[in-house]
Amino acid sequence: MPTGPTESTGPTESTGQGGPTGERLQKVLAQAGLGSRRVSEDLIAAGRVTVNGEVVTLGVRVDVETDEVAVDGAVIGIRAGLVHYLLNKPAGVITSMADPQGRPTVATLVPSEPRVYPVGRLDLDTEGLLILTNDGVLTHRLTHPSFGVDKEYLAHVEGRPSRGALRRLRDGVELDDGPTSPARVSLVAPDVIRIVIHEGRNRQVRRMCEAVGHPVVRLVRTRIGPLTDATLAPGAARRLTRDEVRALERAVAPPSIE
Repeated sequence: MPTGPTESTGPTESTGQGGPTGERLQKVLAQAGLGSRRVSEDLIAAGRVTVNGEVVTLGVRVDVETDEVAVDGAVIGIRAGLVHYLLNKPAGVITSMADPQGRPTVATLVPSEPRVYPVGRLDLDTEGLLILTNDGVLTHRLTHPSFGVDKEYLAHVEGRPSRGALRRLRDGVELDDGPTSPARVSLVAPDVIRIVIHEGRNRQVRRMCEAVGHPVVRLVRTRIGPLTDATLAPGAARRLTRDEVRALERAVAPPSIE
């Protein structure tokens, strides 16, 4: 899996440790899509930018391979060569870069270079949105339970769920690995449930629906945090825009910073 930034000793002034080998922070922010260099300079001057957890001033240079840069608490991907794909995974495709049984994998649906990895997992029979990237920091934050990123699903189920069944899904369902957290649940058709969860347990939505007496017939993930795309065809993938990447980074930022 891709790895995050290594431990750093902190930001350096232009004449300090990084010296001429580092890049000026405002240039790095501009290249990452935060705005022009002037806008980036204003962000730095306003004290909204940190490097390795420290508020910095103009003149700082950073190592894009090792330093962690954040704006308003949201860690920004600055390493060279980062790519982020949004894939609409079809049923019958494995969420893996290789399969010893020779089944089709998501690796065949995105460019082979640079190498990317799926963020989380969709079951073999589950369809819908999946992010693939070589951004290790963002991957960690999107998949770690403590960041609580919403995932929205449409579950086509057997039978017609009652209000009581929907209430159980909202309140939390007892599974063999413990109770689920409360979910946002609504009925969008007599046999279609919209479920929003922030946990990432194995086959969680399927097990939740089965626990309330309505096994899943078809399951589609329609949203990951702020990302959705109803126009992306099954099996198709596209690069995320800079704005979409920034939105993901903000979604996994701490609620507030002092």
